[in-house]
Amino acid sequence: MNYLSPADIAARQPYGLAPTDTGTPLERIRKRMDESGQWHKKQNAGRRWSIGCVSLEITQRCNLDCTLCYLSEASEAVKDIPLQEVFRRIDMIHAHYGDNTDVQVSGGDPTLRDRDELVQIVRYIRDKGMRSSLFTNGILAKRDMLVELHEAGLTDVAFHVDITQERKGYENEVELNEIRAEYIERARGVGLGVFFNTTVCANNFHEIPAICEFFVEHADALNLVSFQLQADTGRGVLRERDFMITQETVIEQINKGTVTPLNFDASDAGHTSCNRYGMGVVANGKVHDVLDDPDWINDMLEQTTHFPHAFDRAERGKGIRAAMKQLAMNPAFVMRSAKFLGKKAIQMGPDILRGGGKASPLAFFIHNFMDAQHLECERIDSCVFMVATPEGPMSMCLHNAKRDEYLLKAVEVKEAGEVKYWNPLTGTVQAEKPEIDHVEHTRKTARGRAKIRLDEERAKRPGEKVTVEAELDTAAA
Repeated sequence: MNYLSPADIAARQPYGLAPTDTGTPLERIRKRMDESGQWHKKQNAGRRWSIGCVSLEITQRCNLDCTLCYLSEASEAVKDIPLQEVFRRIDMIHAHYGDNTDVQVSGGDPTLRDRDELVQIVRYIRDKGMRSSLFTNGILAKRDMLVELHEAGLTDVAFHVDITQERKGYENEVELNEIRAEYIERARGVGLGVFFNTTVCANNFHEIPAICEFFVEHADALNLVSFQLQADTGRGVLRERDFMITQETVIEQINKGTVTPLNFDASDAGHTSCNRYGMGVVANGKVHDVLDDPDWINDMLEQTTHFPHAFDRAERGKGIRAAMKQLAMNPAFVMRSAKFLGKKAIQMGPDILRGGGKASPLAFFIHNFMDAQHLECERIDSCVFMVATPEGPMSMCLHNAKRDEYLLKAVEVKEAGEVKYWNPLTGTVQAEKPEIDHVEHTRKTARGRAKIRLDEERAKRPGEKVTVEAELDTAAA
């Protein structure tokens, strides 16, 4: 396996504040896919979109302490970056990837940010012609907040709920369905797409079928469910992934829950070792696979290559009309499509009729994140899941391996036309650029492994004020 060495990781840099190579955003990612051996007829990257998504971390704070967490030990000690810096990063995202880019407003938990600022961030993304999704554990994402954010331009909300969060009173994933159902009702009728994220580990692998049964039951209110495989990265106390957790075994578990097996090989989103997805339509409680004719799916992908907005979730009608116009220019494909759709109508018709005419699409996504010390060169080079760093987009897995290199760096801000520096540990602006080489934690800020070390020190020195130093996630460290 071609892993990046520590020196390689240290040398790797973000893609910059603006693209340095020529061509359109689609052409640039297509070149990356080709150079890494991932350009083929099944590939969405470079055809449907210029990037899968970009994570915009607007806070490092979180109100949970998950046993698996990609945040660093220093994260809780870092203040929220200034609003002007958030806007600058949004501008940078648009410069690289253009309109209709999916921006994940994330953290930490973004709902911990000042609410007025959160609304401004969502509105700014919309005004740049991009789509925003709120990635949250849902604790503070009440209905009134979701309504306000939707009015400001929010497209989707992604709730992260799973057993690694150790929510009090819940012992397993099935019990957590109570919270999932509550979150679904909060978002119902608001106009947002609703996603659910679940981290897969040894403690809940066996419950994936039951979770999927719940998602199928509530497909009328959901758009996508994502399963994120455990990775040894960040501050969490769980480290090495159990051998039984692979993309293939998770697919098997999903298919047990959907009953109807879904095809996860018909269409690709970036590197196949990173991402796999299947798509079903739920009618009368039964799942129907819509990617069971890969040849037609790939032809359809090719025919709509020049219409990356064709399936814009915010304007479905406009997208469908654009796609139909394009497809009408190829009569042979129209005939083939009619046969495919006719076959589907025969298969699904009885269930749609018995279900009162309702049919709900539901996508299943698998994210296979890499360990911080086992980053594969080819997968990093063809990554379609970026993080907006101060210096440009960077692969999420690479960013996790050297996260504090960017979190603990002073941010340039302008005050009255003068350049000053924002200190991430104090949240203050100062004339001189601060150099931060360590972070000390108290009981208030310690999370994950740092919390365990702090508790051990407190037990040794009862009655004393105890601090511990964070282990930093930087290539230099």
